[in-house]
Amino acid sequence: MKSIKSRKQRKEYFNAPLHKRRKWMSSHLEENLLLKYDRRRVPVIKGDTVKVMRGSFKGHEDKVSLVNVGRRQIEVEGLVMTKADGKKIAKPIHASNLLITKLNLTDKWRRAKLERDLSEDVKKDIEREAKEQISEAEKIEKEEEKTLAEESEKPTEKVEEEKEETNEQKSKYEEKTVEKKIDPKIKIKEAMEKKTEKESSTKAKMEEKPKTEITKEKPTDKSKSRGTKNKTLKDNTVKSTKKKKEEKNEQTPKKT
Repeated sequence: MKSIKSRKQRKEYFNAPLHKRRKWMSSHLEENLLLKYDRRRVPVIKGDTVKVMRGSFKGHEDKVSLVNVGRRQIEVEGLVMTKADGKKIAKPIHASNLLITKLNLTDKWRRAKLERDLSEDVKKDIEREAKEQISEAEKIEKEEEKTLAEESEKPTEKVEEEKEETNEQKSKYEEKTVEKKIDPKIKIKEAMEKKTEKESSTKAKMEEKPKTEITKEKPTDKSKSRGTKNKTLKDNTVKSTKKKKEEKNEQTPKKT
């Protein structure tokens, strides 16, 4: 960092290119490695054995499983944390919280960088250790290939049993699909037959029941009844008016 201003330092840190971030993701070496390689720190790569120096997993020592340069995170085997939903994920750690106890020397480019300005005896030790690590890695790969081959070469009886099971499952599935794929015309015919059967059964039940005489009263027309009421009211009003006139005529004296 050239500038003293924290603003510019932060800007350079967060906008740095990948080749700079890769160099900054370096951890301190253990004392014996420091004296051997005459270096204080080295960039961490996958396969290095590392010891956690800070945090809740302090003291844990295992191999590096992943190095994420973009996010500046390192994942170590055995470091796991549980999320709120119960999922288990790898715990990411920063390179400054780690101490390298054993280097992965399988990469020739890394060996070339480490061998700079070192004596020939140290260079020979590095090459010898690199060969041992490469042979171990090849053995592990061969063992994995064998296990895969054994799994693939299963006995024929088991394979036949599995095929029979799959055939049975397929036949059941096909039967279900055939039931689902019935023609709509056949469905309509079946529904019509069911309807006719129900109607015939209901008719038979009705015939079995005894017939009861039902007397229906003649409906009275409301309009006619209203008309008669209105006529009677009119007649009463006419009679009352006539009576009143006669009474008045009787009370008034006749003019001579």
